[in-house]
Amino acid sequence: MNHETGTLTVSVIMNCLNCSKYLREAIDSVYAQTYKNWEIIFWDNASTDNSAEIAKSYDEKLRYFRGEKTVPLYAARNLALKQAKGKYIAFLDCDDYWLPQKLERQVEIFESDKNIGLVYSNVEILERSGFRRKKFNKKQPSGRIFRYLLRKYNISLPTTIISKHVLESLRHWFDDSLNFSGDADLFLRIAHDWNVFYLPEVTAIYREHDESFTSTKISYILIENEYILNKLSNIYEGFWKEYETEIKAFRKWAQVSVIISKWKAKRNREARYVAFKNITSSGIFILLYLVSFFSFHVVNRIRLKMKFLLGVV
Repeated sequence: MNHETGTLTVSVIMNCLNCSKYLREAIDSVYAQTYKNWEIIFWDNASTDNSAEIAKSYDEKLRYFRGEKTVPLYAARNLALKQAKGKYIAFLDCDDYWLPQKLERQVEIFESDKNIGLVYSNVEILERSGFRRKKFNKKQPSGRIFRYLLRKYNISLPTTIISKHVLESLRHWFDDSLNFSGDADLFLRIAHDWNVFYLPEVTAIYREHDESFTSTKISYILIENEYILNKLSNIYEGFWKEYETEIKAFRKWAQVSVIISKWKAKRNREARYVAFKNITSSGIFILLYLVSFFSFHVVNRIRLKMKFLLGVV
């Protein structure tokens, strides 16, 4: 495939709000791609640091836009999407970065099957301690995986690439009433109607940091998950009955997310309380109840010997 011919292929959406600390590393990882037919849509959400100066230091392949005022994240993502000219859309937040062959491998998959709406992959998580781990230790599903994603949602935003044609077929893009779950809402709606392909390679590095475990985020997990379920029920007739088993699993993993988030935020007693309330519903809550008596960072040190925890924490 000649990467330099034809129409623009990939628009990389980068949303920024005071992200100067890791910004250059993120942008450089796009410029280092082996696939060259791309543009960066850089949406500056009214930053007050030197993010604008860094972004503007690159060439014309980075198209810089600045909002007049700071708006919610998913509203900013939609504003950036309106500027995209590419056939496909990829997402990279300013504290994450890509491996060099990400776009090349994923565009090849899209070009081989017009029925694919989204491609995702494995991701390596860079924890605050410096510990690095792959998110998945086994191959994830491909195809019509809406049911699977309801049972256990597993898509990481920086690994994804979607078809602009598919995006434009939706009633709306990101839901700007959501604070933390807008990715899941969008990708679930795509997965309901289109094939999804899993690339069993690490294509991105997701940086985990203190802001990942704020009290605000923890409090929104259950609220936003219920919002998504109600929204899906309004879109798809018979949703509650057809996906009854998957909905129970969706709610279970929302509770698991709350427990783990509280545990990572050093709120162990609160984590145990939530685990205890759910302890009769699944064995995972017994495990989480027990391990939350210890510091998350203590457990983290011995994680390689506790492989059964890798897919949870």
